[in-house]
Amino acid sequence: MRNVATEPVTGEEVSLAERAYRAIRDRLVMLEIRPGAPINEEQLAQSLGVGRTPVREALKRLQYERLITAYPRRGTFATDVNITDLAHISEVRQELEPLAASQAARRATAADRAALTALRRQLEPADSRRPDAAELMRLDLQVHRAVYAATHNPYLEDTLVRHDNLATRIWCLFVDRLSDMAGHVDEHGPLIEAIVAGDADKAAQLARDHVEGFERAIRAAI
Repeated sequence: MRNVATEPVTGEEVSLAERAYRAIRDRLVMLEIRPGAPINEEQLAQSLGVGRTPVREALKRLQYERLITAYPRRGTFATDVNITDLAHISEVRQELEPLAASQAARRATAADRAALTALRRQLEPADSRRPDAAELMRLDLQVHRAVYAATHNPYLEDTLVRHDNLATRIWCLFVDRLSDMAGHVDEHGPLIEAIVAGDADKAAQLARDHVEGFERAIRAAI
């Protein structure tokens, strides 16, 4: 399995602010920027090769998405990961993930289905090397985001991306205690197949099972 980007490939050209947003977002989601760590605009701008204005615009969006918190006269920090949020996040995802999967099965274009099929192939390692945890989580993010994009409902997509990001932060926090990460990610295989085949009911059920299994695994690891 190769290292994968977390954003679906669309061929679009993105602004500097969007590029900064995606990069900082994924560092926060993957806990590369640790919970509670201070956010330094200048350092981020230098590491991304952009000016401070795109970074500042990105941080405004990330604050809305609950990935950073700004305190007057103290500064801006990565939000803490609070396990008590799991129930609230799961409550939303258990309702909306099946909806997204079923709508993706109904609405996916030929390009969407091709992208999902390519991701399906990435779920199967090209060699005997066991993928590391970070690689698995990045692939998990990419599959989820591709499914959301295939709904062609920007409001549903935006809501689910934000909640999946928060769920992934919890996953990263407990990754060392989870025994079957690869199995959790492999569940996407049948889900992708159902979406590509246009089987909305099966896709919805598989998505529901996936989210419920995620919550059980995290609670077992606590």
